[in-house]
Amino acid sequence: MSETRTPVRPTERGAARQTVTISFAGFNRAWAAWIGDRLERRGVRVVYIRWDSPAEESLVDLLRGLSLAEGRILMLVSERYFQLGPRTFDEWNAALREVVAPDPTRFAAVSVTNSPVPAAVAVLAPVDLTNMGADEAERRLLDRLDLPDDGRQTAENARGPRFPAAMPEVWGGVPRRNTRFTGREPLLNSAYHLLQNSEPGAGVLTLHGMPGVGKTQLAAEYVYRFGSEYDVVWWVNAESRVTYRRLLAELSTKLGLATGDEYGERLRAVRDSLRRGTPFSRWLLILDGADEPDQIWDLVPTGPGHVIITSRNPEWGEHNSKLLEVAVYDRDESVAFIRRRAPRLSDADADQLAQVLEDLPLLLDQTAGWLNDSDLSVEEYIELLEDGVDPDVVKVSADFPVAFQTAWAILLNKLRETVPESVDLLRLCTFFAPGFIPVRMLREMSHDDLPEQLTRLLDDPLLWNKAINQLRTYSVVRLESHEVGVEETPSPGESLYLHRMVHQIVGKDMPEEDRRDFIDVVRRALAEADPGRPTDTRNWEAYAELVPHLKYADVLNSTDRKVQLLVLNCLRYMWWAGEYTSGWKLGRRAVTAWRGLLGESHPRVWEATHHYANLLRSAGRFAETEELGRGAMEHLRRERGERDLDYLRAANGLGADLWSLAKYDEALTLYQWLYPAYRELLGEQDSRTLSALNNLGFVHRLRGQYEEARRIDQETLETRRLVLTGRHLFTLFSEVSYSVDLRLLGRYAEAESIQARNVREYRNVGGKGNPDALRAEHNLALCQLRTGDRASAGTLLTQVLEGYERRLGDTHFGTLAAAVSHSCFNREHGDIDLARETSESVLARYEQLLPDGHPFILGARANQALILRNVGEREHAHVLIEQALADMAEAVGEEHPYTLGCAVNASGLRNLIGETESAAELSRLTIARATDTLGRTHPLTLSARVAYAADLRGLRSRQQAEKVEQEALSDLEATLGKQHVHTVSARSRNRPYWDFEPQAS
Repeated sequence: MSETRTPVRPTERGAARQTVTISFAGFNRAWAAWIGDRLERRGVRVVYIRWDSPAEESLVDLLRGLSLAEGRILMLVSERYFQLGPRTFDEWNAALREVVAPDPTRFAAVSVTNSPVPAAVAVLAPVDLTNMGADEAERRLLDRLDLPDDGRQTAENARGPRFPAAMPEVWGGVPRRNTRFTGREPLLNSAYHLLQNSEPGAGVLTLHGMPGVGKTQLAAEYVYRFGSEYDVVWWVNAESRVTYRRLLAELSTKLGLATGDEYGERLRAVRDSLRRGTPFSRWLLILDGADEPDQIWDLVPTGPGHVIITSRNPEWGEHNSKLLEVAVYDRDESVAFIRRRAPRLSDADADQLAQVLEDLPLLLDQTAGWLNDSDLSVEEYIELLEDGVDPDVVKVSADFPVAFQTAWAILLNKLRETVPESVDLLRLCTFFAPGFIPVRMLREMSHDDLPEQLTRLLDDPLLWNKAINQLRTYSVVRLESHEVGVEETPSPGESLYLHRMVHQIVGKDMPEEDRRDFIDVVRRALAEADPGRPTDTRNWEAYAELVPHLKYADVLNSTDRKVQLLVLNCLRYMWWAGEYTSGWKLGRRAVTAWRGLLGESHPRVWEATHHYANLLRSAGRFAETEELGRGAMEHLRRERGERDLDYLRAANGLGADLWSLAKYDEALTLYQWLYPAYRELLGEQDSRTLSALNNLGFVHRLRGQYEEARRIDQETLETRRLVLTGRHLFTLFSEVSYSVDLRLLGRYAEAESIQARNVREYRNVGGKGNPDALRAEHNLALCQLRTGDRASAGTLLTQVLEGYERRLGDTHFGTLAAAVSHSCFNREHGDIDLARETSESVLARYEQLLPDGHPFILGARANQALILRNVGEREHAHVLIEQALADMAEAVGEEHPYTLGCAVNASGLRNLIGETESAAELSRLTIARATDTLGRTHPLTLSARVAYAADLRGLRSRQQAEKVEQEALSDLEATLGKQHVHTVSARSRNRPYWDFEPQAS
């Protein structure tokens, strides 16, 4: 028997286009969006109606109301459509036969489920769209609605929603869909519209609310409902900065980004890719559990995509995020959820239970789950709640409703009675960080000398799985894989997810004896999971997983040497990986704890102090590090004397603080003492002796004593070549230092020759993205610029800056030095607007990092004055350079090359605004000082001489100007060559200028 179908009809209002009204359950929104898009591409007008089924209204009335919708009504058949209410199949069968059967032409249907549905759905003649590709599904849809497949969909290039059965091109870390998810329709719609209507770069939304309200579940449901509109969906546990950085960095491989192995570099590449929207502009990033905005707000990507944050903390609103509060369930939602979770309960039971549990989703989930398996009536359960179980449990946190705490005590008793080992496992989990618990570490650790109850649990796979399954049954834990991109079901017990709320409750409700035993077991598990060698990037993922658990296992109060070694290795890892802020905070706590535990002078206290100082210094907190270093030196000097190696190491670190704070004279005095001390104790060829000698040379360079720095760096280089071979990283580092000295002395060709070979060696030995290799490439670019190869220099400077930003961040001294060079290059040979933007950014970062009057701040202002000069803001430029000159002279002295360079630029601006006599006098003084400091033929001295000739011409002293100019040209030709860019420029009577170049060690 054939079936006759009526085509889609125009609406009764006479609309020009055919209309289809799509009726769908919110759970199936992705299908509705895809179907609607397919129809609209054929000119069909689509109306969307999300189906709801309030319990107080009859299904017959609801369906009659739906039949009044415009055009033909297309119902999306799924189990969720018929479960709303919840309604029985008998109710649905009766309603469908009464409303739909008499007029089947008003309705059509497609099925997007394989689950059982009411029998009377047959009157809708649904066509199945599951288990097939998009093309076949579209063909069936059009056939069901009697629409021609005229190819109109290919006429539009707009990217529509993805076929719901197809995953986004990049997908990772997303929890499995909660098939019991209930309600929240207004929140989901609000979240969608807030993100869709946001300005580009501002699509950040925070779902905030108290623990247990279902923020994570809401975010996951958003992903499944709207994920088809994105090309990239990436879920990240953001409870700690370390974990967040690691998991976000994993996206780099999925995006096909070319980066090194170090995840700090991959993280910056990911952020840059998302910001630019390449290779994907439609991306969705979920940061789950980001309760501390101060830890990660600076790492939240911007760009054309969207970010959803789940957090208890509404302070995200202060970090350019829209806020959407997630409250407890509405009562109807609570009742519907309980009925789905515990079908044996009636509507009245569910309503009564929801009232006493305050509609809190997590508590409803756990309570309804075990009530469904229990003989206990709701009234009996409520009696237990009212009587109270354990008054101590009620005091856990002001965040938690009293009902939750009391109900949890009841549930805990239930667990003890059924599978007591599940409580032991749960208590072990509380000594890991909440969230993903790497319980595999417990299985992999040595089980010798464990408490008997835990030995049995960890050694018996059947008992282990039984304990886990019991916790899962009552929604105490989720079985998840926290490995990004893994879609298959994880092995039982490999990774459990424990809600923060449950974590805190269980942690409080624990006998002291168990607490001591269990925390010791977790500490041992963490220590045995330490891979060692924190400098090896292949181990960084393991360390990133370990670090968040240190706090909860209270490792700093352990006297176990292996546990303390774990802490030291984590500090080293955090320094190498660029986790400076989190690292110095851990270091500070370790030093404080171990001083009390081990004593002031214990070797591990000084080891922790050393790593703490390194992290603090790398975070740019130089004043604090200086105070720490001075205190350490004073204490060690009193305790051990000045020949102690820990004392010398503290002094070496203090020297770095001193030069970072521009206390160059004090740093010089320190290294002039430290180098001989190391040499006497360890010999001339020891690595620590050579490190002190290297630092001595660097301080001379900072003081502008370039020839002395060259002599010392050459000595260090030759000794390292002898002791370590020419390709050792320390040798290559010294080679760069020597080349920098040669360049600063004006020996450009020699410097470039050494540096070009050095860069090739670095790329062979350390890889192109290595920070020391970037330092080498930066110097090569500056050598190329000085020798006139501007094209190569410009390309390399851009690559170096990008490399530094990816690897070390925006505020590292190496990054800032590269940004300074990049800005100066663009000022003269590229984009003046980019030069100005970069210069202003560098200056702001220096002012944030360094004390007032620091030479790097003053030098950056001198560079800024040249930009202002070039864009015509002469008066502003003149004021800025004069102030920089005066401040620089005060900071480093009148004869320092920094001051001499500022003077060259200041004389030029004086000349430009008509102060010719003042310009000439300044140029004359600069020549005298530069000759004394650098020599008559140093490039900076020659620049001053060329400038002076121009000033004399301005004063109409032509004969004297000619004499000064010819002498300067003659020296330029002799020193740099007739065709050198500086010589050619001077011959063309272009006024010379000086670029400030900060020295990064």
